[in-house]
Amino acid sequence: MVKILFLGDVVGEPGRIAACRTAELYLERGDADFVVVNGENAAAGRGITPKLAIDLMRSGIAVITSGDHIWDQKEIFPFLETEPRLLRPANYPSGTPGNGSIVLDTSHGPIGVLNVQCRTFMNNTLENPFLVAAAEVDRMRKETHVILVDVHGETTSEKIAMGRHLDGLVSLVIGTHTHVQTADEKIFPKGTAFLCDAGMCGPEDSILGRDAEAVVERFKTSLPVKFPVARGPLMASGALVTVDPETGRASSIKRVMERYGAP
Repeated sequence: MVKILFLGDVVGEPGRIAACRTAELYLERGDADFVVVNGENAAAGRGITPKLAIDLMRSGIAVITSGDHIWDQKEIFPFLETEPRLLRPANYPSGTPGNGSIVLDTSHGPIGVLNVQCRTFMNNTLENPFLVAAAEVDRMRKETHVILVDVHGETTSEKIAMGRHLDGLVSLVIGTHTHVQTADEKIFPKGTAFLCDAGMCGPEDSILGRDAEAVVERFKTSLPVKFPVARGPLMASGALVTVDPETGRASSIKRVMERYGAP
């Protein structure tokens, strides 16, 4: 069996610290064999830079997924062309820099990761993620049955629909983007593990990783307010999934919530 750890959206420096600590801890203890993290908010809470992507991977993280903020740091454009382990959503138009999926050879056999972005209430109207995901999974299954899908989206219904759509074709469908871990982990009838949202890696005493007072002020006044990344104790949330490498079927899924003191 192969144990896959997925960690939710990394928010700024606190999130990077929490994600790296958790990846290193799980790999060192043997609790995980393969680690994936959504890193689209790693750079002060907006986007990711080449240096930060490299730092995350040096901690043992195998693949970094992303979402609608992948383009916020302009230096990431050329980096996406040279680093296939940093993914952008696969349902961007043809010709967009980077890749939306990857299959990596590991000591437990090949493992695939696919990144797609939902469309409901999202800023960018992309290609249909359901059609793109099905086509990509069909292609990836020629190389491996162990496939993880990060579905980056706003609504629970769209992410659950993606899980049902891919049931029996992939090992795990896990949602990102809301930064709030859901409590609906399950294994669908045909063997695909599912969690509607992995949550986030970042400061726990916050609103989605941002300074709570600033966010409340915005809601009170409706005036423009800067949202700095919060400080204080750290958290890393996500899911740990056990998969049969021969069939790609998940045998277990467990929510992860690790807490650390302030850095």
